[in-house]
Amino acid sequence: MSGLVARNLNMVPFVSVEDMMKLVLKTGTERFIQELAGYIRDDFGRWERFDKTPRVGSYGHEGVIELMPTSDGELYGFKYVNGHPKNTRDGRQTVTAFGVLADLGNGYPMLITEMTLLTALRTAATSALVASHLAPKGSHTMALIGNGAQSEFQALAFRSLLGIERLRLYDTDPAASEKCKANLAPLGFEIEIFRSGEEAVEGADIITTATADKRNATILTDNMVGPGVHINAVGGDCPGKTELHRDILLRSSIFTEFTPQTRIEGEIQQLDADYPVTEFWQVLAGTADGRRGERDITLFDSVGFAIEDFSSLRYVRDLVGPTGLYEELDMLADPDDPRDLFGMLQRAAARL
Repeated sequence: MSGLVARNLNMVPFVSVEDMMKLVLKTGTERFIQELAGYIRDDFGRWERFDKTPRVGSYGHEGVIELMPTSDGELYGFKYVNGHPKNTRDGRQTVTAFGVLADLGNGYPMLITEMTLLTALRTAATSALVASHLAPKGSHTMALIGNGAQSEFQALAFRSLLGIERLRLYDTDPAASEKCKANLAPLGFEIEIFRSGEEAVEGADIITTATADKRNATILTDNMVGPGVHINAVGGDCPGKTELHRDILLRSSIFTEFTPQTRIEGEIQQLDADYPVTEFWQVLAGTADGRRGERDITLFDSVGFAIEDFSSLRYVRDLVGPTGLYEELDMLADPDDPRDLFGMLQRAAARL
């Protein structure tokens, strides 16, 4: 159990963006990703214990706001997250998020935390965890198509879990690729920037697509994908948004998180509703095959699922307690007599 306990019943521990950054840096970013991947693996290993539902979304012209809840019967967690690609024009993040972990036994929140940074870390940790079971053995080179806010985290995750050292970058905005290279080159990566996606994927063992535009697009065409590669398709995460040509899907062994959600939001929304896919937890459980041969194209149709956020909340709760990198928020009413909420209000009035 975690040592993270509020001093009083009205107080809830809160991890701010500032404290999250300190926590990640104190731990070490790659170690943080590795340990977080371990929590995700453990929770996927007890998949059948969790409540599972596609996330609840409110879609607008410019983007989406979603709630992602789940419970393992003892703890309850949810994440609030948005996706608004045009935000960057106003100096805002495309994705922002916060999350709550609660005790299912009494309903009290145990942790409130920023999850904008944490979502980037958990998405990368999940990508690399899945790739560690599906990518070609001895992979060293990854193409990163889309070099926005997620790209550096993906690179660090794939190095820490798979040993990826060579990166081949492409983005429709050259400044994004230059930003990614400037951030990662001092960390020891061998990096090349290319003028097209076709050039970037040449010789890559793994192809990661992480674009933000909320529309059907063809980031990878069928002729760009040769036998034996692993595709980590991160960008598709809502209805009407895809990155891969349909023919690539038909040539691939496809792996999902929670298939009913992925059929709504992922690359497989392009396929028939009964098209066969494999949920990643089945590979971990040994009930389904992962990579079947050297020429197999494996595709992780990643949309992000609530259990990954639950794992992230558990990890932060366990990690942050001894560090003191949190505040306590006066979030919960705590009258002397639990039945006398109005009396608490009246006594407050007398003090004003």
